[in-house]
Amino acid sequence: MDIHILRHAVAVERGTEGYDRDSERPLTPDGKKKMEEIAGGMHALGLAFDLILSSPYLRARQTAEIVAGVFGGTVEFSDHLSADGNAQELVRELRQRARDANSVLLVGHEPYLSGLISVLLSGNPRVGLTMKKGGLCKLSVQDLRYGPCASLEWLLTPKQLRSLRIR
Repeated sequence: MDIHILRHAVAVERGTEGYDRDSERPLTPDGKKKMEEIAGGMHALGLAFDLILSSPYLRARQTAEIVAGVFGGTVEFSDHLSADGNAQELVRELRQRARDANSVLLVGHEPYLSGLISVLLSGNPRVGLTMKKGGLCKLSVQDLRYGPCASLEWLLTPKQLRSLRIR
């Protein structure tokens, strides 16, 4: 299975008046525009997703919906992808929900996503890895489990993804 991990796009800054709860911060207009370009770059790569699973936080949900709009899919949600989610529970959930999937997209937050990638690559949640807002990682997994089970295929920055064009 291929697991694609996408950090949400640029959102309204934490502490901005009118957004008392972190989970309610939306993407900025520029964040939405850039995410549309990023989703276009993802499409140019020839990606396809059997499951798009997102954090329920607004900024992640909006990011996932932009991608789903480009790919023609629907978005499902998991509390285990929220900023304070539980990676072990996420892996259990994925084993159930994506058992027959070839390709999955997970949309969430930092530093949670870096820790998840680190655990799946090395078993250690503290490998030096940071996902930029709108960055995308591809892991290849034979037998998904919480621990070292994945190979890193690539990690792309938002700028690299935005530069891709459908030929």
